[in-house]
Amino acid sequence: MGRILVRGGHILSMDPEIGILPQGDVLIEDGFIAQIGPSIPVTDAEVIDGTGHIVAPGLIDTHRHTWQALLRGLATDWSTTEYLVHVRFGISRAYQPSDIKLANTLGAFDALNGGVTTILDFSHSINTPDHADAAVEGLRDAGIRAVFGYGFFESSPGSPIYFPDTAARIKDLNRVADTYFSSNDALITLGVSLTEPVSVPFSTTRAEIEAARSLGAVMVTHTGSIHSLPNGVRELDAGGLLGPDMVHVHGTALVDEEWAIIARTGGKVSIAVEPELNSGMGRPPFAACERHGIKPTLSCDSVCSTPGDMLSQLRFALGFKRWENNEAANLAGKDPASLSITAADALRWSTVNAAEAVGLGDRIGSLSPGKQADLIIVGGAALNQHPRINAAGTLLAHTTAAEVRHVLVGGKVVKRDGVLLSAQLPTLLDEADRATADLIARAEALPSGLPELLRNGFSAEQALANLRNTTPQHN
Repeated sequence: MGRILVRGGHILSMDPEIGILPQGDVLIEDGFIAQIGPSIPVTDAEVIDGTGHIVAPGLIDTHRHTWQALLRGLATDWSTTEYLVHVRFGISRAYQPSDIKLANTLGAFDALNGGVTTILDFSHSINTPDHADAAVEGLRDAGIRAVFGYGFFESSPGSPIYFPDTAARIKDLNRVADTYFSSNDALITLGVSLTEPVSVPFSTTRAEIEAARSLGAVMVTHTGSIHSLPNGVRELDAGGLLGPDMVHVHGTALVDEEWAIIARTGGKVSIAVEPELNSGMGRPPFAACERHGIKPTLSCDSVCSTPGDMLSQLRFALGFKRWENNEAANLAGKDPASLSITAADALRWSTVNAAEAVGLGDRIGSLSPGKQADLIIVGGAALNQHPRINAAGTLLAHTTAAEVRHVLVGGKVVKRDGVLLSAQLPTLLDEADRATADLIARAEALPSGLPELLRNGFSAEQALANLRNTTPQHN
């Protein structure tokens, strides 16, 4: 890839040894950061002028249902239950492999456009092996860095069942691993999206986790997001199944004992603050993470209800955390003398913390010599970028996707001068409009997708029966 010199930018390195350089250069060689300093005397490199811009690590999303990019805005006014009924157990049944590929490419471009260079793709609409192939190919086409979380989720009632049992799913997971992930050095690495433990027999959960670990795959799972059901954390711990290779998403329904277990077993946590608040899921668990020494990370979750840029989530999350920190004082009629968390502190949630969570902390997450060159260059002539007094504050509070001027992934420029470098993008937008119309029409023509577990009321008793590996009886 040659040499690239990003010259004269305000560098937010997120590397404690380098810190912040109000004006500095970043030298990239063959996709890796070779040197960072106030001035690097290089003449044989492509120069990207960072003067008057902020240079920062690419942002990392630790939980994104990229396949739902064709459903933008659909669930904006839905509760979690409505989302489950209409999307997870409804429209997902109508997805064809071509829809998955288109959605993953479009969703990855949406992420890149907003400065998100890495996603943990929670891909839980793998209805057939062709869907799995299409999902990986869609991510590859966009040029994003991703952990592809192969989903073990069963097809919804009323749809054709391709995989008759968990063993068949595991066989296909291994096929995908052999086909696409023979090297761990590629932009796309293998992950696994676990079925929620309470919704399947415990033996199924164990088999999924063991299959993921046999491949060295990072796991991601929705943990403690339904208040009326048990969370399964104690049972997973008793079974010796928890570990630092798991990203626990949401956690809004977890109790303190369960948080202590996650901390003890080294689990990572992904907070989707905007959808958690807007869908009635509960209080984003920043305080629990803080009590137990867990480093929080952030996610966009799904563009069904949330914008696809991490900068929006950082703003939302920082505002919530500051409110939470000062709520007790405010209720007591007191005013805080200062704020306990800064914009620079919050930026760690979507850089160094997130890189560690997805198992890539040695490659990305900070601008450090030896790491891969995933970075964003933010600024330009926009009114909201001038004057720039506090670089981290400008980045978090005053930046949209439009001000993300350049994006590099592994040293390759994927967005330049505010424009994504993809000849297929204009065509993709037209294809997405047509595909979504066809998708929704097919979904409406299907028999009711409301599964028995929701129609009959999936009770805590049934969930506990699954955790005990027994067959629940419907009431």
